[in-house]
Amino acid sequence: MDIIITNTGEVPIYQQIVEQIKGAVLRGELRPDQPLPSIRLLAKELEISVITTKRAYEELEKEGLIYTVPGKGSFVADFDESRLTESREQLVAEKLKEVLDTAELLGLGRAELRKIFERVLGDEK
Repeated sequence: MDIIITNTGEVPIYQQIVEQIKGAVLRGELRPDQPLPSIRLLAKELEISVITTKRAYEELEKEGLIYTVPGKGSFVADFDESRLTESREQLVAEKLKEVLDTAELLGLGRAELRKIFERVLGDEK
């Protein structure tokens, strides 16, 4: 599992870890019951504090994406396809809300947003 963190952005390091592991789970790259790196190992690999990785794992556990077995480690939680779909849609909805907030801040209307959205979709092909 490759996790890439940056110290220059506004997003806290623990949140970057949460988002990347969450994304891997939602994309199906991490399967149910698959072990995650230990908190200490991940901290060492990323050259960050154990407290930071512990916070990320706690957040993921609160969201129901991972579970921890004392003495064994942390694992990807098992959940049904409908919950996976719901989580994906919720994540996209959150990101779209951020975009809408930014657009409102910049004074962009719905017509302008549609043009931008269509342009971006067209660029992806």
